[in-house]
Amino acid sequence: MGFLKIDNLKVHFPIRGGIFNTIQDYTRAVDGVSLSIEDGKTYGLIGESGSGKTTIGKTIVGLENPTEGKILYNDQIVNTKRLRKKTGYNKEVQMIFQDVLSSLDPKKRIRDIIAEPIRNYEKLTKEEELEKILTLLNIVGMPSDALYKYPYEFSGGQRQRIGVARAVSLNPKLIVADEPVSALDLSIQAQVLNFLKDVQRDFNLSYLFISHDLGVVKHMCDYIYIMHRGRFVETGTRDDIYNNPQHIYTKRLIAAIPEISVNDRGKAREERIKVEEEYDKKEKLFYDENGRAFDLIKISETHYVSVREKGDL
Repeated sequence: MGFLKIDNLKVHFPIRGGIFNTIQDYTRAVDGVSLSIEDGKTYGLIGESGSGKTTIGKTIVGLENPTEGKILYNDQIVNTKRLRKKTGYNKEVQMIFQDVLSSLDPKKRIRDIIAEPIRNYEKLTKEEELEKILTLLNIVGMPSDALYKYPYEFSGGQRQRIGVARAVSLNPKLIVADEPVSALDLSIQAQVLNFLKDVQRDFNLSYLFISHDLGVVKHMCDYIYIMHRGRFVETGTRDDIYNNPQHIYTKRLIAAIPEISVNDRGKAREERIKVEEEYDKKEKLFYDENGRAFDLIKISETHYVSVREKGDL
């Protein structure tokens, strides 16, 4: 059983219009999803832009409120409306943002940025606080003189490390990482991903790793949730998803992973064309007349697929 669970979560945003600006309809950003997170594991939440994955992450940390459904932490229902106040939950559940520069106050020095959550939750002397911040900087591979610099003085990869130092400063159990390397050069991405694995091992963290890049997720995640149009369309272990994809949307994502080898690029292009043709032919087996994905069906102990009937696979 996971220490954090999402049960039938829905997050709908009103669409307003007319001369009185009344609610005309709703955008169903998240439309009935459930997941469970266990200690020390990494969970990938994958989908294209607008699929709803970031909305799930923001709801978990209290930046959005559920329309329906529940978030449970250690079997207790989380009241997301209270998470803007100081609680034990938002000490143990932290977030790393895609645009880390915008999440770091440009007017504050790095010492004060990292110290902010510490000051909210711990009563330390100035000497104890400084020692803790220096330890965190050392853990994330940053020099001690970073203390007195500002965010703009660092590269993207260095700012991401500072964001991680801030996120782990309270020894959380879960970090929601929203596209943490998508803004970085490819040469820096691998360094940051390996660094995140090291931090996970040192702190026994769980990650909810949000991304649109299945190649990145393959490197990071134990269990993967594929999301499309606000719903999970396939879930399973890394091997389930990469070695035995069943949903046409999952196949489409995997076919889009770039091939490094020149010899394999022609084959990859042919596969992408084949998958697109299959997608057009079989869409009605995987989505209802409104374009909504069907409920997940169990096809093995760890593997679930959204499909009209199991026989359609």
